[in-house]
Amino acid sequence: MSRLVRTAALWTTALVATGSGSLAAAPECDRACLIGIANDYLAAIAAHDPKQAPLSDEILFVENVTRMKPGKDGIWASAAGKATSFRIYVPDPEQGSIGLMTLIDRRTPTGAVPAQLAVRLKIDGRNRIVEAEHLIADVPGAADPARLKAPRPALTATVPERERMPRAELAKIAGSYYDALDESDGRLAPFAPDCQREENMMITAGPGLAPAPFDSVDVHGKSPPPVARDCTGQMSSRRFAYIDTIDDRRMFAVDPVQGLAMGLSHFRQSMKLGPQLMIAADGSKVMWEEKRDPYDLPAAHIFKIAGGRIHEVEAIGIFVPYGSPNGRE
Repeated sequence: MSRLVRTAALWTTALVATGSGSLAAAPECDRACLIGIANDYLAAIAAHDPKQAPLSDEILFVENVTRMKPGKDGIWASAAGKATSFRIYVPDPEQGSIGLMTLIDRRTPTGAVPAQLAVRLKIDGRNRIVEAEHLIADVPGAADPARLKAPRPALTATVPERERMPRAELAKIAGSYYDALDESDGRLAPFAPDCQREENMMITAGPGLAPAPFDSVDVHGKSPPPVARDCTGQMSSRRFAYIDTIDDRRMFAVDPVQGLAMGLSHFRQSMKLGPQLMIAADGSKVMWEEKRDPYDLPAAHIFKIAGGRIHEVEAIGIFVPYGSPNGRE
């Protein structure tokens, strides 16, 4: 079985696993209801009080791929204030779920630091939160403070009703992003010419960005050549060919109203693939071997899709030991 066929099969399984079922939200819990539940959840975290949110007694709570208890562990214990106005909601009444990204201060031994928080909430038929999953990462010091105030306007803009796409099509397009990355072929995803990707509050791909090397060296201490920075070209440069697999792909929330789809995934890098072909921005080809310790990268992505193309990507990724479990099983 080819790598593409294998990953497509995994993706199909993930879509089925996150479809409507016995845990679907009650019909009356529409978009506004789900956003209200998400806001109550964030307020409860800021207050360090699980009773302020409609949590099920049997809630499954995972943060940074580690099983925890609400109110006692993770950001529930370390929050140093309320979540900021930087919020992106992806409500999905059909699946009884909502995803969101926000910023929140986190207490550390040296003081409070701003952190990005990605959240997946699953709601049952009684509008209780039965599953909560977090990824949280401190904001890099190099991040532009102006970008922390609010999401990019185009990302959260409402799509005119006549232009809204079916949920299944939005999920399929969003899922193609992982195929393009896994196969090092930007043509596998319909990136728009204006596509921009922001990862951990840093712009890492987009129109007009000058070709640039990445912060890494090979076995000889050499830096990689500059590669294209547009979404399609960067994927096709094979700069990410060192990724072994992208596992646990789940498109758990899709919102046609905003044209948004939110997914979680788990990147695995053994760093044992050896030298890989890489295509520089000038078209030259080199054999490149990424040199770093093995690691996993659980990640959350929100995709803005309009006119059948991916225009914006907002992502959070964290570094965890290679071979880490997902924390849910």
